[in-house]
Amino acid sequence: MAPATQGPARTVPAWWQAAPFTLVFVLFFLIPLALIVMVSFWDFNEYELIPAFTLRNYVSVFEGCSALTDHGDFCVTLSTYLSTLKFSFLVWLITLVLGFAVAYFLAFHVRSPGMQTLLFVLCTVPFWTSNVIRMISWVPLLGRHGLVNQGLMGLGVVDEPVEWLLFSDFSVVLAFVHLYTMFMIVPIFNSMMRIDRSLLEAASDSGASGWQTLWNVIVPLCKTGIIIGSIFVITIVMGDFVTIGVMGGQQIASVGKIIQVQTSYLQFPLAAANAVILLAVVLMIIWGLTRLVDIRKEL
Repeated sequence: MAPATQGPARTVPAWWQAAPFTLVFVLFFLIPLALIVMVSFWDFNEYELIPAFTLRNYVSVFEGCSALTDHGDFCVTLSTYLSTLKFSFLVWLITLVLGFAVAYFLAFHVRSPGMQTLLFVLCTVPFWTSNVIRMISWVPLLGRHGLVNQGLMGLGVVDEPVEWLLFSDFSVVLAFVHLYTMFMIVPIFNSMMRIDRSLLEAASDSGASGWQTLWNVIVPLCKTGIIIGSIFVITIVMGDFVTIGVMGGQQIASVGKIIQVQTSYLQFPLAAANAVILLAVVLMIIWGLTRLVDIRKEL
């Protein structure tokens, strides 16, 4: 007798497979987000939160924004968002240039996979310590009596210490670039490693110069990595308050810093309203970036 054939193996339904991930997503993202939105509509006083619906928190955020002040300045909220967007744009632009250059060097100029891995690991060295320690390490370099000022004065470049090196917009941008360039390098490097090298050879055989190949072949094929890296950098900088607090000497305002101050004064509904507005702004930026390339299709 022929052996009986076994029936098809029973498979776990797709919704059961997705259930653990869905549960994690709901518990650690949707529920906290829903709580923040709910609290943003609560009232509060100096002593307690009052679970009563009110729009007072959102009105307070945009107080004075209906018109310019007597001095022609924007209201505090708009000024803070403009300052935060300025930092995000500068950091995005610098990290994009640096990240693309480093990824290009690793992908196309380093031939040995072992050397690629070694150099890539070296790029992660800053992540081996905490952000605060990495930021504090700039103080003895950029301070009024730091190594940079001493070197400039010793060379006769300046007669007195340069004040804007530390606790300024420059130091904040420098710290951001130091901390988050890696978030731009990784996705761009991943996109470059997936490029078929025969395309580069075809461009060269067609008479394209190195810059033409870079602009017309490599950059279009790296759009996905560029957009993903941009989303990482912009969203992190928009919500950051530690870097701006430390490197700005507590003198530079940002949306994240305002939320942190409000929570320290137990103004949780007001902080939640600011967080919801910040989330809406970040989501609009992400939506605009994802219109440039279909990330799901490219991945």
